[in-house]
Amino acid sequence: QVQLVESGGGLVQAGGSLRLSCTASGRTFSTFAVGWFRQSPGKERLFVAAINWSGSHTNYADSVKGRFTISRDDAKNTVYLQMNNMRPEDTAVYYCAAPLSFGMSDDVPLPPSDPASWGQGTQVTVSS
Repeated sequence: QVQLVESGGGLVQAGGSLRLSCTASGRTFSTFAVGWFRQSPGKERLFVAAINWSGSHTNYADSVKGRFTISRDDAKNTVYLQMNNMRPEDTAVYYCAAPLSFGMSDDVPLPPSDPASWGQGTQVTVSS
């Protein structure tokens, strides 16, 4: 079983940037696809970005395309979410999830149903 820990959240002004990290322990996740999801108060958890096991394919929600970039460094067992030109509507708790069912298609991956596939989340707040 892999344990996931998110970090890098915080408060940023609109137009600013943050980089989130998702670090795995307990088992290497170099063979897993990994995803980022976010949840605002009173709303469902929504897909943000995903990267396949090799890093050769990524997918993004329309709302973040061109602003967010997902990447992975398997030597550090870490997946990153670089968030640029942030907007107040990006405010949410951000969660990473692995393993994720995501390969080479452009389908939006489903969130894992196993609670153990999620980190604890990190709060991101964008002020206007």
